[in-house]
Amino acid sequence: MPQPALPQLHPLLRTLTLGLVCLLAACNRAGDPVYRDQFFAFGTLIDLTFHGVDTPRAEQASRALEQTFRQMHSDWHAWQPGALQQANAGLAEHGQASVDPAMAALIQEANRLSTLSNGLFNPVIGRLVALWGFHNDEPPQGPPPAADRIRQLVEQVPASTDVRVDDGQIHSRNPAVRYDLGAFAKGYAIDRGIEQLKELGILHAIINAGGDLRAIGRHGNRPWRIGIRDPRKPGVLASIEPAGDESVFTSGDYERFYEHEGRRYHHIIDPRSGYPAGATVSATVIHPVAATADAAATALFVAGPDAWPAIARQMGVKYVMLVDREGRIHLNPAMQARLKFESEPEAIVMSEAL
Repeated sequence: MPQPALPQLHPLLRTLTLGLVCLLAACNRAGDPVYRDQFFAFGTLIDLTFHGVDTPRAEQASRALEQTFRQMHSDWHAWQPGALQQANAGLAEHGQASVDPAMAALIQEANRLSTLSNGLFNPVIGRLVALWGFHNDEPPQGPPPAADRIRQLVEQVPASTDVRVDDGQIHSRNPAVRYDLGAFAKGYAIDRGIEQLKELGILHAIINAGGDLRAIGRHGNRPWRIGIRDPRKPGVLASIEPAGDESVFTSGDYERFYEHEGRRYHHIIDPRSGYPAGATVSATVIHPVAATADAAATALFVAGPDAWPAIARQMGVKYVMLVDREGRIHLNPAMQARLKFESEPEAIVMSEAL
């Protein structure tokens, strides 16, 4: 999803926030095997949880991750000055732009996942996202964009296949291409963060970015336990225990949206129509790679209740749950076997095995 500007916390507020977290969780005490910390990046709260790590090493890892995430946030921001904005400007003006190796790898992976999704995860529809008002730190107000402006951008058919990456350059044959990596950047960043933790010898941890996460190892003698948010009421819809090293990502119409004349307009745009995807209210994916889970959650949300199994198979995703706008829960058998619902669902629609 599009990333808001990085909030600037007053040092005292940050101290109080962390103090409250420690008070509620009894964290970082002498002899306590769980260390928790948090910071802001990618427009959301990043929660870190380490198990079985001494406090000095945990603090070192937390500081390193905060620096890494904030730098990635700055570099990959879709509408504030940074490396991605410079690349977009080069594509718009000259059809090409220079990128460093890290940015080139990021764009290549986004393009690969977009192709696997048949373009339902489309990282180059930044102009459409901006037209809907989501290139802003605050939700848009007022009526939706004019239909003719939406149609004009859709007819230009920006796609990741329009972009070639080679030798530190990206080239586009379509002037409508504008990268917005909001449906992918958090997952990609979490994967880099987990790699960083493993290099530091931390093997039992969760990096949670606003409810989307990757968990490695265990919580002592038991697995980690993760709650999946109910998309339409407070609380948890279901819980799951990640198996050693897994990511759990959800795309929902409740994340960034506004309402006009009784209708909800959210940030997950169907690139085929130019309008917010309308058949799904949330899509949850489990996958070992956070970047894949992030992109797939968006793609399957857009695909909707009827088409998601085919897209999931193409993207190599084995575990999926969708909630449609009527409140029905769509599952494949592998996902059903792993979920524990907090209350009995009113309606479950089973798909074939993926």
